Amino acid sequence: MFMALSADNAPHFTTIADFISRQQDEIVSIFRDVVLVCDEQGLIGKQMFAVDGVKLPSNASKEWSGTLAEFENKALKLEQALQKLVQRHRELDAQSEDVDLRTARAQRIDTLKLALDKVRGYLQCGQDKIGAKGKIKKSNITDNDSAKIKGSKGVIQGYSAMALVDAKHQVIVHAQAFGESQEHGLLIPMLEGAHETYRELNLSQDVLKGVKLAADAGLHSEVNLKYLAEHEIDGYIADTQFRKRDIRFSDAARHKPKLSAPDQPNKPDRWFAPKDFQLGENYAYCICPAGKRLYRNGGNCRINGYHVIKFQSAKRDCQNCPLRVRCLRRPNVSETRQVHFFVERLHKVASPKKHCAHMREKIDSEEGRYQYSRRLAIVEPVFGNICNSHKLRRLSLRGRRKASNQWLLYGLVHNIGKIQRYGYLGA
Repeated sequence: MFMALSADNAPHFTTIADFISRQQDEIVSIFRDVVLVCDEQGLIGKQMFAVDGVKLPSNASKEWSGTLAEFENKALKLEQALQKLVQRHRELDAQSEDVDLRTARAQRIDTLKLALDKVRGYLQCGQDKIGAKGKIKKSNITDNDSAKIKGSKGVIQGYSAMALVDAKHQVIVHAQAFGESQEHGLLIPMLEGAHETYRELNLSQDVLKGVKLAADAGLHSEVNLKYLAEHEIDGYIADTQFRKRDIRFSDAARHKPKLSAPDQPNKPDRWFAPKDFQLGENYAYCICPAGKRLYRNGGNCRINGYHVIKFQSAKRDCQNCPLRVRCLRRPNVSETRQVHFFVERLHKVASPKKHCAHMREKIDSEEGRYQYSRRLAIVEPVFGNICNSHKLRRLSLRGRRKASNQWLLYGLVHNIGKIQRYGYLGA
């Protein structure tokens, strides 16, 4: 009816973009209202949830990412390029030159000036971002809340768009975008956001208590699993070695293509390892496979928390040794052979992560494998519907709050489709 009244006229894309950018405060409340409608119509089973994320590019370029030191270097290069281009432009002023070429050079000069002003402006007020481990993270001049994220199609500048999906009809109960390249720290904010949504709607004070929750290995950590145990959430989160322990994937390596190694006629079948050297009394020396003696040149070394004793051969013994090719990795460069022997561990072994160990046992059971296998059919079709069916493959707004609200809007579109198809009002 609306299409007939509007004579099939569609709003311009700038009108839609302006509407989205101005409705930031309303999107959250509307999303919750749609979740309320889904709950009232019985579309949310509240028996099992799955959480996962999709990586979406943002309205920013990787070109403008880096640390302050990298931006200083970038500004220096821009200044040098601009200086050479201006000098070239002045030299050709007195000569007759093609108008198009002169115009293109002038435009290039203006582009470099804008880029230089952009970098210099950020250097005056910008600061390096510090990660969870205390290391410097790359900032972005255009959208500093976004991050460089590695995906299936390479590295993008964007956000990790997370979604918590119910198993009954794949309704999104909470969605949020994070400018983080790693997903380990995103599970708890997602679960807290779901709690807040249901408390605001007066539906439940602890909607996740006792329910099943499935997630992939990107969210497996001791902190997350401890949170699930404390809040009585029946979690099924695989670790990175999950498939290697599964007998069904024992022959998975045969399906991987074998890379042909370059011809190395001088490469031996096996290099001599420390086990091929014989230790002398009191660790004073060791004997190499050729029968030569290596002398001790370090007894109090530490490598990865171990006490290490080092031995080194004499140059006269290695120069004309017939086993030189098998003993030295780079026989044309290395003069002598060094051998390290690990004696004992110097520091105490860290206590095992009990929650991770418990989850490994749980996920390896028949029940655990079944519940975890349901994750793929719960959450992945949601991303396929949003990104492929609705063509919502990127975030056009800048800033974490705006990007997160836009991702909520995408989830709202998905949930309305569920009401239309499965709700009794749509029927």
